[in-house]
Amino acid sequence: MKSVIVLAALFFTVSAGFTQSKDSLIAPWFVEKFKLSIGFFNPINNTKIQVGVNGAAEGTHIDFEKDLGMNASIATFLANFQWRISRRSRVSLGYFDMRRSATKTLDREIVFKDQTYPVKASVNSQFNTAIYQISYGYAIIEKPKFELGLLIGTHTVYAKTSLSVNGATAGASAGSNYGFSVPLPDLGIWGGYAFSDRLAVNLDFDYLALTIDNIDGRILAYNFLVSYKLLRQLNVSLGYTGLNFQVSTTKQNVNGEFRWGYNGPTAGATFVFGKRSWKH
Repeated sequence: MKSVIVLAALFFTVSAGFTQSKDSLIAPWFVEKFKLSIGFFNPINNTKIQVGVNGAAEGTHIDFEKDLGMNASIATFLANFQWRISRRSRVSLGYFDMRRSATKTLDREIVFKDQTYPVKASVNSQFNTAIYQISYGYAIIEKPKFELGLLIGTHTVYAKTSLSVNGATAGASAGSNYGFSVPLPDLGIWGGYAFSDRLAVNLDFDYLALTIDNIDGRILAYNFLVSYKLLRQLNVSLGYTGLNFQVSTTKQNVNGEFRWGYNGPTAGATFVFGKRSWKH
């Protein structure tokens, strides 16, 4: 936790060193007061989990796509809201939700939490997660066509997974579940470049690894976006986004290790509004 405080202090110190620029500078066309984005997302998932009970049998390392038959690819949506406090400063809020389920006859024995699922058992599985993201960014370089900045933020991950027997299977347990919520702070860079008065590209990249109490976490996230101004208050975009994180937790005598990564193409629309204090 101390490393996060030190990095945050360094971030705001660097940001403060660039406050002498005036907000009246001409900004790239994609710098707006408020932006609300809704997008279609089709990621490829890679999900692994291991859940055991302290002092009992160690949980099996489970590959959800391979062992439990979950589809690696699933269509969903994501949403983002951005507020430009000033020409240089921005606050972003993001939301992402995914729900998957599958039924498969096991090819090997699986120990999940305090339950054992034997070979040939027909198992129903679910994996539900939601991610809330908030970040503050400050542009350390600003020009009429491009900008480059630093950011600090948090991805709060809510995850729940469950396994249960489908019908009566000899030697199989009834079912079990495991869930957690954890905030994963991150630091990163962001930037954008306007090729013309309608076409631009933007990029965000975040990373951090740390240990807090009984939680050991690591996160890497990125988002690449090509935007086109279709109308004065409407932009359309195509992009590629991804997130990879690893969380190890211990709670109520249950230990869990959770690894999840997804990446894939996005398509969306952004509605812009609000009076700017700078010029395009």
